[in-house]
Amino acid sequence: MSETLAYLTSGIIGISLGLIGAGGSILTVPVLVYIAGVNPVLATAYSLFVVGSTALVGGLRYAAQQLVNWRMVFLFGIPSILAVYATRAWIMPAIPDPVLSIGSIVISKALFLLLIFSLLMIAAAYSMIKNNNTPETNPDNGKPRHYALIIAEGVGTGVLTGLVGAGGGFLIIPALVLLARVPMKLAIGTSLMIIALKSLIGFIGDIQNGTEMQWHFLLIFTLFSIAGIFVGARIGKKIESKKLQKAFGWFVLIMGIYIIIKETLLNGH
Repeated sequence: MSETLAYLTSGIIGISLGLIGAGGSILTVPVLVYIAGVNPVLATAYSLFVVGSTALVGGLRYAAQQLVNWRMVFLFGIPSILAVYATRAWIMPAIPDPVLSIGSIVISKALFLLLIFSLLMIAAAYSMIKNNNTPETNPDNGKPRHYALIIAEGVGTGVLTGLVGAGGGFLIIPALVLLARVPMKLAIGTSLMIIALKSLIGFIGDIQNGTEMQWHFLLIFTLFSIAGIFVGARIGKKIESKKLQKAFGWFVLIMGIYIIIKETLLNGH
């Protein structure tokens, strides 16, 4: 029953990615942990595969419509890809378990990752809820500014992706629009391709570390998410994406606060 519910919920991940190019991946780990019962550390690895595969399908759809800025995919994506691979291959295995133990206070590796994830969810929710007056087109026509900041944010989102398994679209899209001067519609397609590349390459780091995967569950979960991205693309043609983005942002905010309360107060940490 829990697996069936997890499969159905995974469709929401794809729907969000299809609608706004971000946000859906922030749900992957909570769905895997709280509905499917997957260990939080393993859930971050599963999330990389699910998010990467789903974003790749969506990104290819945008590419077919010439809505991907390939220059930004490489400028932003390469530092991000290197960072996420390094994080999964070397940093994650080096994190001790427990992370902290002082008297009766014990913070396990799983709890540490969930707390980072919940704070990331709250930041993502704020980004999606706040008023966004960014125009759909851009007079600079995608001419990048602030190269150093673009590369630095690429590294930063790569590390976050490696730690918690989220694609980081809520960070990538503002960087593309505000720093690289990419029009919004083009930014969504570009974001999906960056998310796909760095997530799947990060997942390779887990495979090389010998992480055991339940491939049957993982592939079915991913297929439902991919189906969701097609549904999201259809819905996006009928409903204003900014309204959906705000509604989704409130949902993510509630989820982030719930994880903090559950893992700290209710579990007695």
